[in-house]
Amino acid sequence: MQCLYNKKMKILVTGGLGFIGSHTVVELQNEGFEVIAIDNLSNSSIDVLDGIERITGKKPLFENIDLRNKSAVENFFSKHQDISGVIHFAASKAVGESVENPLLYYENNVNSLVYLLQELQKKPEAHFIFSSSCTVYGQAEKMPITESAPIQTAMSPYGNTKQIGEEIITDVAKVTNINSILLRYFNPIGAHPSAEIGELPLGVPQNLVPFITQTAIGLREKLSVFGNDYPTPDGTAIRDYIHVVDLAKAHVIALQRLLNKQNSEKVETFNLGTGTGSSVLEVINAFEKVSNQKLNYQIVGRREGDVIEAYANTDKANTILGWKAQSTLEEALKSAWKWENKIRNK
Repeated sequence: MQCLYNKKMKILVTGGLGFIGSHTVVELQNEGFEVIAIDNLSNSSIDVLDGIERITGKKPLFENIDLRNKSAVENFFSKHQDISGVIHFAASKAVGESVENPLLYYENNVNSLVYLLQELQKKPEAHFIFSSSCTVYGQAEKMPITESAPIQTAMSPYGNTKQIGEEIITDVAKVTNINSILLRYFNPIGAHPSAEIGELPLGVPQNLVPFITQTAIGLREKLSVFGNDYPTPDGTAIRDYIHVVDLAKAHVIALQRLLNKQNSEKVETFNLGTGTGSSVLEVINAFEKVSNQKLNYQIVGRREGDVIEAYANTDKANTILGWKAQSTLEEALKSAWKWENKIRNK
């Protein structure tokens, strides 16, 4: 691949100390990029910086900024005028919480995106990677889900903020010099193999795997499985679980595509997943196998906002980006368990 960009280019990662953000910072630094991470630490820890440094030998520049603060965003960009690309993760991300507190989600996920784009449109050229989600498809009619699947009415305010975000970026790209890639990912799990960084939810986890590992280690009394009456082989919901390191690497490849001016459109969209669906019970069984732990779980009612099944057709990312998920479900779960044990000092 012809390289038009300088690897010393400065890349901004918003939500850079979060789960996917921190792993992406590691992969960017491994590729030689200069990284600035922004995070308001609402769902992350400053200690993550040390973990990144232990893995890569370099601590990224860090600024504690809440992107809902328009003037703080303006000040940041006036101070850092040499940013070549932005990977935007900063957003609230729990489906259930978004149903209970929709205005928090609209303010955080939409306003922060607008303020970032307002600054980027001032540049003669800007490259923007958006952290989107398979939730934009709602309950897709066909599996596996391709990028051309119709965007359904969102089943949660969280999903709606991702749809709105994609629409905003598409509209802005038509009239500015911003080139963008929308990455719709399925269910990221796992941790860095070093166990120096991983998923660190504050409070009660909203996602399946950290709830599994916290239950196994004794932090949670039992795991709730939301519904066993879905029209699936074992009655539990099906998702496409992708190792977070695989996901992080895809962001670097997408960014390189923009910097190399290889994008065929102003806004491109790619699914990121493994292409395989796993049910909740299959994930539990796989975890019990790799950890030698018996999980205490109970079946409870369905959760509002959850779809029956969602797994990706990844042909487009495989072909055009040359990216493919490498890790198995078992490997991802093993890394999550290693991380859980590390942070609990077991």
